[in-house]
Amino acid sequence: MNLPANLKYTKDHEWVAIEGDIATVGITDFAQRELGDIVYVEVETLDQTLDKDEVFGTVEAVKTVSDLFLPLSGEVIEFNEGLETEPELVNQDPYGAGWMIKIKIADSSEVDTLLSDAEYKELIGA
Repeated sequence: MNLPANLKYTKDHEWVAIEGDIATVGITDFAQRELGDIVYVEVETLDQTLDKDEVFGTVEAVKTVSDLFLPLSGEVIEFNEGLETEPELVNQDPYGAGWMIKIKIADSSEVDTLLSDAEYKELIGA
């Protein structure tokens, strides 16, 4: 299973890449494997400011729909529009082309609440 050490993770199976005050967010390799073939990603929170753990969108797989939770408080400033026509990118490249949103971080102290790759591995029993 692919778990890049340079990323942070959440108990809800999102990954976070932080550059300055911008965080790129997607779902983990573990999450996309559990969901199966992803057929639709919906994010209706673009340009909205949300609190940590609020739902920012949904991901629909063949058999289920799952909420996506914001890992850090902030404004959703970008959605990966490539997912509108190719949602399978989340399955094919969850840490690259399959990223979902970018947020402008409102409270950088919240970064300390995220999991390291080792902590996430422990959470999922990897």
